Amino acid sequence: MERVVNLCKRRGLVFPSSEIYGGFRSTWDYGPLGVLLKRNVKDAWWRSMVQQRRDVVGLDAAILMAPKVWEASGHIETFSDPLVDCRNCKERFRADHLPESGACPNCGAKGSFTEARQFHLMFKTHVGPVEDDAAVAYLRPETAQGIFVNFLNVQTTARKKPPFGIAQIGKSFRNEITPGNFVYRTREFEQMEMEFFVPPEEADTWFEYWCAERLRWYVDHGIPEDMLRMRPHDPDELSHYSTATADVEFAFPWGWGELEGVANRTDFDLTQHAKFSGQDVSYFDQEADRRYVPYVIEPAAGADRSLLAFLLAAYTEEEVRGEKRTVLRLDHRLAPYQVAVLPLSRNEKLSPVAEEVEARLRPRFVIDYDDAGSIGRRYRRQDEVGTPFCVTVDFDTIDDRAVTVRERDSMNQDRVPIEKLETHLQERLT
Repeated sequence: MERVVNLCKRRGLVFPSSEIYGGFRSTWDYGPLGVLLKRNVKDAWWRSMVQQRRDVVGLDAAILMAPKVWEASGHIETFSDPLVDCRNCKERFRADHLPESGACPNCGAKGSFTEARQFHLMFKTHVGPVEDDAAVAYLRPETAQGIFVNFLNVQTTARKKPPFGIAQIGKSFRNEITPGNFVYRTREFEQMEMEFFVPPEEADTWFEYWCAERLRWYVDHGIPEDMLRMRPHDPDELSHYSTATADVEFAFPWGWGELEGVANRTDFDLTQHAKFSGQDVSYFDQEADRRYVPYVIEPAAGADRSLLAFLLAAYTEEEVRGEKRTVLRLDHRLAPYQVAVLPLSRNEKLSPVAEEVEARLRPRFVIDYDDAGSIGRRYRRQDEVGTPFCVTVDFDTIDDRAVTVRERDSMNQDRVPIEKLETHLQERLT
């Protein structure tokens, strides 16, 4: 974990937020490579969940919503965690995250905790110029409610009938008591959620379908199966709205941790919003001549947690010809750069050809151009950030109009004519 965190800082993937002011606890900024990696994770999710399916459409709902939304969902009344204080070191912890030994994780003192009290997790703000109770609003703690309140809008305009889904990627905010483990648990995070609306009698079937489908997605994008598991929730773990929930978990360095939850939310959310808004949100099935409130199956993933899992699964250290090589064996769909163009040196004869190659590739691929340092060191830099292919322009290129294409994982090299380079890379990157 420490090596991956250091790599993220050194190579511009993730920086501590507000670092020049000493940082701000549990907030992180994604650097030039990190923003590309995170965008690729989100794009891969969207491609699988929306683009490649005819039964799922997209949405981008507002972060600020009417406070009544959070009354209906139960967040204002019940969205809290048990908080305890250590009387010895004054640190605060979630009571349900304490070690079985009863020792304080910070100072080691035993029997030093206060009685647990409920700590509300929603961030409160005010809308408008006057800060009174009538102006109270909340930063959303989840993206799901924006989908539920738009169910009828989307269903009628997209002309969809259950079973169908609405997908959304967006920021959520939770005032976590004990954030930590790098970008795994933070107060500001990005979710990739989909609400799949189904006839009530089909809910169990679709729940099993989405559990299998979401586990498969992580394997398909490069995480080994032995680093993943699907863990069903015990009855006493279930949320008040759920009849079944299972988590896709990853073997993090500190133990198994949740990447994504798949829940059967029943008709709880739509029924609650109908009750609080006074609007009928049921669906009328003309073919069956019946009206019902759909059940909802929800696969909800964390973009930041997924990014961290992909990094940890891809991180490899190996010895090549007596030298240590660090490689991020990221799936090429996730890698920040797909191709790096590397002129052998900053020679006045090589640079124009290398820039020509760059101009050919940049419209099709996300590429890096690097001409600083020895070619061996530049290969190592690209290996370390997961670039699948390096294209080297050397002095032979001037005569034969061909370049050397080096593959990251095997380090095999092929000589490819410049005229065929785009096709050669396209076949390997799509």
